[in-house]
Amino acid sequence: GADPRPWYVSGAGVLVGCDVLLRLPCKLPKCSACATCWASVPGIQIVGPTDAGKSTLCKILINYAIRCRWTPALVDLDIGQGSITVPGCIAATSVEAPIDVEEGFPVDAPLVYYAGTVAGGENMALYQHLVERVADALERRAGTDAKVAASGMMVNTMGWIEGDGYSLLRHTIASLAADVVLVVGSDRLHSQLSSDLATSSPAISVVKLAKSGGVVTRTRELRQEARKVRVEEYFYGPTRSLAPASQTLKLEGVEVYRVGGGPKAPPSALPIGATSVADPLKLARVTNPQELLYTVLGVSHAPTPDLLLSASVAGFVYVQDVDLAKGSMSVLAPRPGPLPGSLLLAGNFKVYLD
Repeated sequence: GADPRPWYVSGAGVLVGCDVLLRLPCKLPKCSACATCWASVPGIQIVGPTDAGKSTLCKILINYAIRCRWTPALVDLDIGQGSITVPGCIAATSVEAPIDVEEGFPVDAPLVYYAGTVAGGENMALYQHLVERVADALERRAGTDAKVAASGMMVNTMGWIEGDGYSLLRHTIASLAADVVLVVGSDRLHSQLSSDLATSSPAISVVKLAKSGGVVTRTRELRQEARKVRVEEYFYGPTRSLAPASQTLKLEGVEVYRVGGGPKAPPSALPIGATSVADPLKLARVTNPQELLYTVLGVSHAPTPDLLLSASVAGFVYVQDVDLAKGSMSVLAPRPGPLPGSLLLAGNFKVYLD
């Protein structure tokens, strides 16, 4: 194919040539005819503060990759919003068709792990564990499919970039073996990463991009509303063309677990000098079903509770009502019929659907 043209990234007038960021396989004359002649495409991670335009840039890159006949893996680590499935997840999927403005990412069989929280700081050990699970799965898949290996990945990250958030960011860069890190809208973060990754082997390119002038800063209320919309879209579809099913589950027929044993007191609430000794990866069975009301539960593929941390989820249900007298709970499921499994993972954030 022809050499790619630079594309517009920022309202501030920053032009970034794709050939600077990517070792484009479409520069090779046979790329459209033979996947084995494709060059290795980098793993790209997009980082920056909240409301910097990371998700939009990710969509631009994905669509560009599709036009170049790649099938890149999209990895979404932004548990606060969730672009592949519901919030609270770390997920990955191969993208083979351009992203539709209304429908979003075309997702058929994503790999999804449920953290059950929309804040990475609530259980950093769990977040890191799930990132490593996704990284291992993608590495295995790339090892069995030459085209997948050649297509690389686009990684969208959280907007938490300071303190422990920066530590999580460094962990994701290492775990997912980033070749290129695009830093959007933060000179300080660019400087930090450029310094800390300067001696990385293999080398990691750190590229600074200006935040687009069209990016809007969202309030806390807008973020909560966006999470609600994402959950609604999961069950009803972006255009409300899907027909989810309400069904009743017997409490004795399912087991609901929470990772980390439930909400923990913040460090500020502990005695001076004290630290929490709770195991952040410990599984605790939920004994009060009432606390599940208006939350999203992940339906695990795990056959036994001891495998819950290593298993992905098949999908989600939303708890509409809990009736202790009848020993049941009403849930909204994507489709009628039995759930794929009886082991469920609890979320700790509530969503109030209309």
